[in-house]
Amino acid sequence: MSNNFDVQTLFNVRGQTAVITGGSGGLGSAMSHALAQAGARVAIVSLRPESSGKVAAAIQAEGGEAIGIPCDVNDRAALERVLEQVTSTFGPIDILVNGAGGNRPQAVTSSELSFFDLDNQAIDEVFALNFTSTLKCCQVFGRGMAERGQGCIINIASMTSLRPLTRVVAYGAAKAAVTNFTQWLAVHMAQEFSPKIRVNAIAPGFFLTEQNRAMLTNIQTGEFTPRGQSILAHTPAGRLGDAEDLVGALLWLASPASSFVTGTVIPVDGGFSAFSGV
Repeated sequence: MSNNFDVQTLFNVRGQTAVITGGSGGLGSAMSHALAQAGARVAIVSLRPESSGKVAAAIQAEGGEAIGIPCDVNDRAALERVLEQVTSTFGPIDILVNGAGGNRPQAVTSSELSFFDLDNQAIDEVFALNFTSTLKCCQVFGRGMAERGQGCIINIASMTSLRPLTRVVAYGAAKAAVTNFTQWLAVHMAQEFSPKIRVNAIAPGFFLTEQNRAMLTNIQTGEFTPRGQSILAHTPAGRLGDAEDLVGALLWLASPASSFVTGTVIPVDGGFSAFSGV
């Protein structure tokens, strides 16, 4: 058996250009910092200029290369402007991380809000933010990859895209669509353009973020709510995820280390998806 690889360069992304949507959020900022520390040039895309600029400034202060760009990821024209700015600043895009997403309370069932009374506009907004924006970003930023015959797309799915969770209606369905789209696009890019274009997804389990903090913990005491306790009881690792827990999977999928990996969805969930409850 011959070893025709160099372990020192297996996870190398130095000098590559990465675009990260939702790159200023709790999970997105950790991924932005990780790619920058690994030597990639990072464009942080988020809705508000102050948030994307703050992450970019922090990366620059650490000696990394980064720019922050405000953009509505469902605005095709705005995405095209982001593409122009990134390529003129850093060059062709090698890595796309679709991290933009979120939920709306009006699209979640509760004792006060039944499934039959969910707000249709909120449902549409959740689908647009989680699925439609991912598709549009792949169209805009993936075109150059198709033309050059190489590139890496990493979509951020969710544990609820693999296992339906109670109450979470639109978000779960939208993330399930992201998972299906990831597999479809992996085949499409490989067959129609180049097998050197890889498309994969990461499915985070339960991470404590500003989005779900009130659902999982008591804001006043910091103690876990009954739902938070139930999640912990079904997570073999015995804890919620930290943003840094995504970094290993991210760098693996973005680097030559995963050159034979495409169309996959990688759970980073502390074993949640493996636990049947008994």
